[in-house]
Amino acid sequence: MTTPPAPRSSRELSEVSSARPRTAPLGPLIPPRRAEHRVWGSIGGGQPRKLPRTHCLEEAKHLPSLHNPTKMAAFGHTFPFYPGPKPTFPMDTTLAIIITIFLTALVTFIIILPGIRGKMRLFWLFRVVTSLFIGAVLLAVNFSSEWSVGQVSTNTSYKAFSSQWISADVGLHVGLGGVNITLTGTPVQQLNETINYNEEFTWRLGARYAEEYARALEKGLPDPVLYLAEKFTPTSPCGLHGQYRLAGHYTSAILWVAFLCWLLANVMLSIPVLVYGCHMLLATGIFQLLGLIFFSMATPLIPPCPLRMGTAVLHFHRGPAFWITLATGLLCVLLGLAMVVAHRTKPHRLKAFFNQSAGENPGLEWNPEEGGLLSPRYRSTAESPESQDIPLSEASPQACCKEEPPRMTDPAL
Repeated sequence: MTTPPAPRSSRELSEVSSARPRTAPLGPLIPPRRAEHRVWGSIGGGQPRKLPRTHCLEEAKHLPSLHNPTKMAAFGHTFPFYPGPKPTFPMDTTLAIIITIFLTALVTFIIILPGIRGKMRLFWLFRVVTSLFIGAVLLAVNFSSEWSVGQVSTNTSYKAFSSQWISADVGLHVGLGGVNITLTGTPVQQLNETINYNEEFTWRLGARYAEEYARALEKGLPDPVLYLAEKFTPTSPCGLHGQYRLAGHYTSAILWVAFLCWLLANVMLSIPVLVYGCHMLLATGIFQLLGLIFFSMATPLIPPCPLRMGTAVLHFHRGPAFWITLATGLLCVLLGLAMVVAHRTKPHRLKAFFNQSAGENPGLEWNPEEGGLLSPRYRSTAESPESQDIPLSEASPQACCKEEPPRMTDPAL
């Protein structure tokens, strides 16, 4: 058992305190030097030199303050905050460019319309409007994403690894070159966010669908967008990627052939070579219908696997691009057939419609069965009603009656 130490007296305590070393008083004993933090700089691209920190601070005084937006705007700088979300274009920019080009051409032709006289003004306007409409449709549907569409309103999960659900409209738009997925909240503002997505995944030549889907995963897009995009990946068991990519590739090629036929039809009807222009217009409609038949056979309306979006199922149906291509193809076929029949039965009226005179050269007779204006059939001398006597000059009979005297040969030769 240990005994506690005996208490020390005041004298002993004073001796112990005097034996301890004294600590330095608070605060510097030497006057502080001015802190000169040096940074590296250069003059005229030569050797680097050291600049004192105070010099840099003096130059920084003349810069606009980051906490004063008015002063920054006065110096031509942007504000240190985002004013809001960027505005979005209401439609596809490619379709907008195509429509703008053809509308500009239409307005240009309408401006010069008053210079045409009589009934030919209406005929000319009908031809121009019809031709521009067919050309605009052939180009627009080739870049459209409205061949197969589907939309559903549902309650679905919003983000991965989250139990929060949203009420939204989910749209699926499949085109010849890719798929477009939309997600719009009802209302748009939910969970303190603006739910309004429009994402495109393409499979055209030079584009890789799998890489675009991987980038969408890295961005962290909402679950409905990633779910539908995953159904169109090459590795998906649904097989939608192979069907729609193959159908889009060949349908696009057929529509480009139809566009070339449309160009040839316009050239031949303007030369004018009416019968071949009619055939090219008929070929334009036939190629459009062939493209629709191939697309319908390669892409079934019922997908192999159901597309479940929360509490609802998304179904496909043919979109506006499919039906407008069908209407344009039937229009081209009907116009081509009507022009071919008119060329066979009433070629004079067809020539009048295209501003051609039927009796420009009475020595030529155009035979519709032999190809129109490129194959003229000349009248024979027996069919010509005019006299075939060739008038002779007055000196001709006298010259014929005169006989040349015989020449005498020289016996010396």
